[in-house]
Amino acid sequence: MALLQKADSQQALARNRLGVPAVVFFGIAGAAPLTVILGAVSTIYAVVESTAVPVVYFAAAAILSLFTVGFVAMSRHIVSSGAFYTYITHGLGRLPGMAAAFIALVAYSVMQIGLFGLFGVIAEGILGEVGVATNWFVCALVAWLAVAVLGLLRVDLNGKVLAVLLTAEFAIVVVYDLVMLAHPADGFTVSTLNPAGLFSGEAAAMLVLAIAGFVGFEATVVLSEEAKDPKHTIARATHWAVLLPGIFIGLSAWAMSVGAGVDSIVATAKAEETDLVFTLVDPHVPDVFISLGYVFFLTSVFAALLAFHAAIARYQFALGREGVLPKLWARTHPRTSAPVAGSLTQSAVALVVLTIYAAAGVDPLVHLFAWLTTAGGYGVLILMWGTCGAVIAFFGQRPGLESPWRSRIAPRIAFVVLTLVLLATTIGLGDLLQIEDDSVFGWFFQSLYVMVAALGVGWALYLRRNRPTVFAAIGHGRRT
Repeated sequence: MALLQKADSQQALARNRLGVPAVVFFGIAGAAPLTVILGAVSTIYAVVESTAVPVVYFAAAAILSLFTVGFVAMSRHIVSSGAFYTYITHGLGRLPGMAAAFIALVAYSVMQIGLFGLFGVIAEGILGEVGVATNWFVCALVAWLAVAVLGLLRVDLNGKVLAVLLTAEFAIVVVYDLVMLAHPADGFTVSTLNPAGLFSGEAAAMLVLAIAGFVGFEATVVLSEEAKDPKHTIARATHWAVLLPGIFIGLSAWAMSVGAGVDSIVATAKAEETDLVFTLVDPHVPDVFISLGYVFFLTSVFAALLAFHAAIARYQFALGREGVLPKLWARTHPRTSAPVAGSLTQSAVALVVLTIYAAAGVDPLVHLFAWLTTAGGYGVLILMWGTCGAVIAFFGQRPGLESPWRSRIAPRIAFVVLTLVLLATTIGLGDLLQIEDDSVFGWFFQSLYVMVAALGVGWALYLRRNRPTVFAAIGHGRRT
């Protein structure tokens, strides 16, 4: 009970603990660039069968940079760990805001839980190579315990852990890219960077998958209450959290096409799958660099687990502090100021879901990792779309608060593009998850988010009728 103090004595996150670099690391960790490079990029090459993957990733980064312009402009006027749902409340009203809050809780939770499946499979493979027999569930439990403990500690300590892991991650990516570029299969080429690839028939599907790979960068705003000088820190950190992964992933996708050859990259990706990069660099580097790559692949997933855990705990904290959901979630650790109740809640939920998956004996890569992370990314895409609309409405009601570029032009362009991407994702989500057309799961996740949003609206209506003071507090935990 020492961890859970009375709500009126511990309802505050630690102030002024995170500078720009630390917040950037949290945002980049959620996007997990090495995981995207080794897993998503090779998968897109193989599944979509297009060589335009590099230019599509650069386009995705550009689109999200447009979204970020209005997103961080709003962060200068509203500082809250509630992020998406707080912004949607201020821009569109309390009913859409509460729907967004419920969607955020589900989306980030399933995203994090799904990553445990990938961590378990990678760790099982690494241990198997050194003669240690185990299974994915045991490995996932080790990661679960580490994340659960770190979630109770100081947020700046978590930032330092992420800094070490991500620095190693970027270092190995640079080495691999240089090796692939130094050993081109068919000569040095930039044809896969041709913007014409954005107008191919496969571009929409690739763009959906590419944008999903960036999910996590927006977690920077969730840390606004713990950042030093949040009005400037969050803005700078969020832009960097989009640009750095975008540059690294785009360049790595291009380096793969050079290393394998433009005419062979699709076939090689189909044959090698997530081993594509390792296969391309293996003849040219000592074995230790391959081993390090697998280890950093694992730590990349762990960094994402930690970043998403932090985001979920802070969403729960914000909702509890406002009294919208149980006050228990507003409780923080008396020494570390971590949102301990939210952290413990997410740890408990993750443990239950992982145990159910293990008992059911399903494929952890397909049904746990692929299904849940894609579903989580879809939920975050819904939140980004709603937030973009909220930014337009918020500044439309406050003309002159920001420049036209920040308040109108960039948000409107981003809103149009995100609308198209969201529609394409909604229609094609079953195909992305490789679910059969006649399966009951074909529209399961789309329907799930509709129901979750409806529950949020229903709860808000209940609060408006029966607890008007709490209803008035929705999305207004802390405003500057």
